[in-house]
This record gives sequence, structure tokens and C-alpha cells, in this order.
Amino acid sequence: MKRGFLLTLLGMSALYGGTSCSKEHKEKEEKIKFLVTSPLQKDTTITKEYVSQIHAYQHIEVRALEKGYLQKIYVDEGQRVQQGQLMFQIMPMVYKAELQKSKAEANYVSLEYQNTKKLADKNIVSGSELALAQAKLDKANAEVGLAKTHLDFTTIKAPFSGMMDHFQARLGSLVDEGDLLTTLSDNSKMWVYFNVPEAEYLAYKAHARTEAETKVKLRMADNEEFKYPGVVQTIEADFNNETGNIAFRATFPNPDGLLRNGETGSVLMTVPLKNALIIPQKATFEVLEKKFVYVVDEKKKVHQTEVTVASEMPDLYIISSGLKATDKIMLEGIRKVKEGDKIRFTYAEPKSVISHLKVYSE
Repeated sequence: MKRGFLLTLLGMSALYGGTSCSKEHKEKEEKIKFLVTSPLQKDTTITKEYVSQIHAYQHIEVRALEKGYLQKIYVDEGQRVQQGQLMFQIMPMVYKAELQKSKAEANYVSLEYQNTKKLADKNIVSGSELALAQAKLDKANAEVGLAKTHLDFTTIKAPFSGMMDHFQARLGSLVDEGDLLTTLSDNSKMWVYFNVPEAEYLAYKAHARTEAETKVKLRMADNEEFKYPGVVQTIEADFNNETGNIAFRATFPNPDGLLRNGETGSVLMTVPLKNALIIPQKATFEVLEKKFVYVVDEKKKVHQTEVTVASEMPDLYIISSGLKATDKIMLEGIRKVKEGDKIRFTYAEPKSVISHLKVYSE
């Protein structure tokens, strides 16, 4: 009986001791104060990144204008050429012969015309016969001009200064009229095309007085930023109905020749946002690739709330949905609470929090 009484006494002591520890732990937790703030609502700008295609200011195909053997190549692949510089020579022998033949016929018709004119001056032949002789001479001179043009077409010169590309025909090849010989690119400045969604296009038009005022930057394929800024100079006329985007074109100077036709990159453009909701990144946590915050209600209880991130800045997120400007969100200690916990907190003004922010996302 003594033994039973002793066991009962020990059980009561253990229960009292457990209850005492639990109350002590709860009181300790209630003494912890968490830092709480609200989203900052203000007009701001963000840098948007758009996949882009880079094209030379001028990029053309150089084609043969006459049929014949490719007799000479005066340039090399990858070489820079100047406007008017000789590039290719197609064998001109046939066209030289045609020019000589045309000149001989023109000389013959010219003699006939002169004789007819002398007779017409003496009223031996009629004026209509003289007009016919004049027409024959004009035709002969036109044939000379045409033959000379065909001969000139055997010599191909650079229409503008630029960079040579790969040869499509080799020395001695028989080329036909219209055959591709190479391509030529003027890389002194580059046209960079990128697609902008409709909503961002409307925001852009609302804030930019002229397209020329919008400066953009270019991030190249190696993630390095191109050192020369570009300017948005034109916007295409129509939206793409399938994607809902419209094409912008920015012009970048390329004095060093670093950019080449066909490259890819990303255009970085500053986009204005009205009444944006901004929160610190460290106030968020991630569950299954979704972003959440803890919202504190009027009873000081925390509730897990999903948010949608519209854009990311250093240490900050711009939220497009899930929060209101009046909501209170936990700024610190989000790993120490769970859904429905009641907390004690200190409220910090969002302007003060963000102005002193230099943190990382938890």
C-alpha cells in the first residue's frame, strides 16, 4: 500500500513538473517580439529583360548579275571592304565582244544618218526618211549602252562599306545570273529587335513622350553588358495575335565591331509601374516553387498567404497579387511560427524598412 501511494505521488509530481515546464515555455514564447511591416505602395520603375535578335544595319546578298566563269576574287572571307571596292570579276570576254559589235553597228548607222541628212538638206530625200535614219541611230546607240551595262555587270563592287561573309562560289566556278556569291554586312550600327507584351507597351506609350527618349541596354550571350547604350527608334505597326506581343527595334552603335549579324542577347529596358506593392525578399518563403508570406490579422494571428511576384529587384519583390497595401506581414522570424500562431510584434514603417534594407531572401 505504501508502494502504491509512492507511485501516485511520483506521478503527480511528474505531471505537475511537466505542466510547469509547458507553462514556462509558453510564457517564454509569448515574450518574443517579432518585427512586422506592410507593403510599400509607390510609383517606381523596374528593368525588364527581353530576348532579342541582333541584325546589321545593312545586310544584303551579293549575287551574280551575269552568267559566266568566276575569273577573279579580290577579297577574302571575313574581310572588311570599302564602298566601291572591287570584289568579284566574271569572265568578260563575251560581253566585250558584244560591246565592240554594238559600237561597230552604231558607227555604220551614224554614217547612214549623216548621208541622209546631207540629202535631206538638199531636199533630195523627204524629212520622214531623215527621221527614220535618226531613229535607227538612236537604237544603235541604245544597243551600245546596253552592251556596256552587261559588261559592267561582270565586275561586282561593294555597294557599301561592310564585312564579307562566307563565299558561296569558288574561283573558276560557272555562275548563272542571280547566283549567290556571298553576303555583306554593315555592322557600324546594329538593329536589335525584341517583343513587348501589350500591357507593357501601353505603359511605355503612356510615359514616353517620344520613342527616341527611351534608352536601353544590351546583355550579350556571355552575360556581359554591351558598353554602348541603344535607343528605341521604332515600333512595328501591328501586334502578333498569337502571342499578344509587338516588336520594338532599338539601334546600338557598334564602333568596335563586336556585334555581328545574327547574334542573340537580351535587351534591358526600364519599365514604369504605377502604385506598385514592394516587399522585402526576406519576408517571403517558398513552398513547392510558390512564394508565400505570413499575414498578421487583427487578432495578431499569422496566416500563410500566397503572393505573385511581378518583378525582382535587389533585396525586393514587386507583388502583383495576394497582398493589399494595408496588410501587415512578418518581416523576421518566419521560420519560427506556423499557421494560426498568435504573436507579439513591433511594427516598422515600410519606408524605413526598405530604405535601410540590405538583406537576402530567407
